[in-house]
Amino acid sequence: MTRDIARGASFIWRNGMADLLLLAIAFMLYSLVRMGSSGREIEATYNAIDLIKFERTIAVGYESQAQALILGSEPLVRFFNIIYTYGHFWLIGAAAVWLFFTNRSTYTLFRNAFFISGAIALVSFNLFPLAPPRFLPGEFGAVDTLRLFSSVNYESSGWFVNEYAAMPSLHIAWNLLICLAIASCVKNPIVRGWAVLMPLLMSVTVVVTGNHWILDCVAGYIVGMIGLGLAVLARKEGWRVRQFFTEAFRPTVPA
Repeated sequence: MTRDIARGASFIWRNGMADLLLLAIAFMLYSLVRMGSSGREIEATYNAIDLIKFERTIAVGYESQAQALILGSEPLVRFFNIIYTYGHFWLIGAAAVWLFFTNRSTYTLFRNAFFISGAIALVSFNLFPLAPPRFLPGEFGAVDTLRLFSSVNYESSGWFVNEYAAMPSLHIAWNLLICLAIASCVKNPIVRGWAVLMPLLMSVTVVVTGNHWILDCVAGYIVGMIGLGLAVLARKEGWRVRQFFTEAFRPTVPA
């Protein structure tokens, strides 16, 4: 019994600490990108206006109409606020811990997909800062529903978030990834059905809460799937990379 506990503690220490280190590095990179967005608010706003015009050109610019469907109902607004808040980091954190202990291979695959998609998003945030609908006035913008009925909102987040990083939506990309991970590990049809529907619900949520444009959602799906595809490729072909570096840095023995 004691040996099993020690073995489990050693496993958590080795693997868990490595992942925490990766998270710390990712957070530092995010912070650097966030600092780089300082002073680019006007650029982000003009980018948002250009995006609105493009959405209307291709007939998908219905953010304000979608939000209007819920603004007259406080219960609906509160419902979508809860989904936006607790369907992101809270869901990801809980599912990650569960996968870490129950299905290590799936955890590793989707952890890598998260980091890859996050890296792609960081590049996008830096190259294309974008204001969310809640920051735009009049006909272009939307109401910030989190400020209406939620104590957990962007005003209370302080320096932790980059509010001009709307494209792509990581709420969508990461919700899609974690729900795919859950669906791949469970057999319960109710849980699997929920995992399939949750990314669609999150897509509606980020729009009606005034936090993302419709094309942010599309970009989120694309970035999430690119991250997963590259993670699968890395798992399948990673041995070739390791072999290359092993051969390249192997000490040569004199003849």
